[in-house]
Amino acid sequence: MPQTQLSPPTPQSATPPGTSAPVRLSFREQMLQAREDAIVQTVNRLLAEKGFDAMTVDEVAAAVGIAKASLYKHFPSKEALASAAMVRVMRQAQAFVHTVPEGLAPLDKLKMVARWTMALQLSGEMPSLPSHNSSLRATLMDTPDYLNGLMDVSDTLGGWIEAAQATGSINPQLPPIAVLYTMYARACDPVLEFLQLGGQHSHDEIVELVISSCFDGLTAR
Repeated sequence: MPQTQLSPPTPQSATPPGTSAPVRLSFREQMLQAREDAIVQTVNRLLAEKGFDAMTVDEVAAAVGIAKASLYKHFPSKEALASAAMVRVMRQAQAFVHTVPEGLAPLDKLKMVARWTMALQLSGEMPSLPSHNSSLRATLMDTPDYLNGLMDVSDTLGGWIEAAQATGSINPQLPPIAVLYTMYARACDPVLEFLQLGGQHSHDEIVELVISSCFDGLTAR
């Protein structure tokens, strides 16, 4: 498996609350941050490729190019590794959701988010969601950064769903929570992979095919 190259980090700074001048990170701190970023990025890719259960800590260490003992200095367990990757994606989702233009119709906002999640999956950057009885799921339920992000995204999508139902663009008879879970399911839709393996459609075409079947249904109109 190819190793992730650690390039010299870009100088970073942090501004603690209540201070005006940024505190420059030391070179060692920058190197540690660069390594941690490489670890999380690698875990994210492996979670997308094979899922949490099949991923091993040995694979992560080998892909990043560090010793397993060094890996554990950053993350104490496999669950902690995967949790960091899931938090990273959740933050990306939060950032994207809050860039959706206010002027769009509620249904178009939902489609925009669905397109983003599916494009992420097709590019191999969307971690597989943990199963109900997974140890990763238990870890995520105890991770405030993940839960807070999930609540933020869910509240925003929920508001758009209810607004779309009020205008009749989404069936008002459907429970909003069912529509929300349908949205989340697009992030791990196996149809995307099947169509990708078929090689007959581009990524953009695959996304639009799934968008059409999800939002317009399968009946002739």
